Formats: sequence, structure tokens, C-alpha cells
Amino acid sequence: MQRWDAQQYGQIGGFVPDLAADLMEWLAPLPNERVLDLGCGDGRFTARLQATGATVIGVDCSPAMVEAARSRNLIVEEADATALPFGYATFDAVFSNAALHWIRDQDAMLREVRRVLRPGGRFVAEMGGHGNIAAIRVAFAAVLERYGIDGDAGDRNYYPTARAYEEQLSKHGFLVERMVHFPRPTPLPEAGMFGWLNTFRLGILDEIPTEKRQRVLNDTVKMLLPVLCDEQRRWIADYVRLRFAARAR
Repeated sequence: MQRWDAQQYGQIGGFVPDLAADLMEWLAPLPNERVLDLGCGDGRFTARLQATGATVIGVDCSPAMVEAARSRNLIVEEADATALPFGYATFDAVFSNAALHWIRDQDAMLREVRRVLRPGGRFVAEMGGHGNIAAIRVAFAAVLERYGIDGDAGDRNYYPTARAYEEQLSKHGFLVERMVHFPRPTPLPEAGMFGWLNTFRLGILDEIPTEKRQRVLNDTVKMLLPVLCDEQRRWIADYVRLRFAARAR
């Protein structure tokens, strides 16, 4: 399971809400609309949604992220996306940024999103798409195996193709109005690949014996250096995104 350090995420992962700022245009929230921010994290994007005049509730399964989001004076529930604590047709829209690919049971999550959306309600989201962080995933898995750790344990995310996810959405009662699958090479902050691994792979790193952890990090960074680091020593992660707008039938 992934573990989140909210303070570290704020320092290292700030690019996540920043790069999806134009996703707000896809949602186009209206004043007083009821919007659910699914996987709201530390609430940075939730606050932007609320500033539009919509009535926004965030939900996240990480206690640390929920606490950080509540510190922004946001209404946030701690809950799993596969068991949302809301009634039928509670929301006019469900929004999600960079969270859906962390959810293992996609069918259960999509059933819940459909349940809490009113008929005709909007589901707008961005997630990792097929090919996302391919180099990072391969390098990290190879290094884990080198140290006698199951390489698959470091990669439990779901990165679908556009066709596969459109079929998933349709199966659960959504009509896809717009979907794009696109590469987005992403410059990382000063902490580089060390910072990225310590933030976005914190759960698996927690399980690695202390005497191996730093070596795993060093070897992964060394393997990725000629692939994702430019001549000015700037790290660029190989992100690929899947973005969609759908309506509940």
C-alpha cells in the first residue's frame, strides 16, 4: 500500500495539481453545484474548485492527506473510493486528478461514482495512462529484484489505454464525451528522482530493510540517469496522462 507524507508531497508533488490546472475547464463547475473531489490529496485543487463557488466535498483514504486538506478549511471525508459515504445521486459532478490509477478495484470505484452522481451528472478526471512512467517502473522493478525483492510489489498502479477505459466507463453507466491520451514529460523539482521515489513509492520503500533502502534508491537513480536526466542535471519524468469527461446515463 502507498503511504503519503503530506508535507513531503506538498514540496515534491506540487507539480501534480499545477499541471492539471486546465482540467478545471473540462469540468466547468457552476456556483452552488455539488462537486465531489475524489482522491483530493492535500486539498490544493479542492480549494481551487471551491473558489469557483461550487459546493465541494473532498474524499481521500490517506489520514495524512485528509488532515492537510482540512487545515485549508475544506470539507473532507476520510474514506475509500470503493465505499463512498454518500447517498444516491448526491452530486452534480465528480472530479478527480491523479488519483484513479492508485485504485486497485476499478469496478467497485466506478460503481460508487455512478451511484453518488445524479443522472446526467459529470465525471471529469485525469489519471496515469498507458505507458505512464514506463522507464521509472522498469528501472525500479529491476533494482528491487536485484536485492531479492519482488519487482511487482513496487508497481501496483493501473495505467489503461483510452479504449480500455472508455469500455470500463461505458460498462458502469457512463457516456464518454471526450477522452485524450497524451505524453506529458514532467520536469521534477530540485530533489529530482530521489525526491520522486521517496514521495510516490514511499509505501514499498517503507518495507525495504534499512540497510538496503538507500542502495535501492541509489541504483534506481543511477539506472535512470542517462534516460531521464538532461545535460544540465534536470530530471524529467516520463509521464503519460489519460483525461476524460463523461456523463452518468
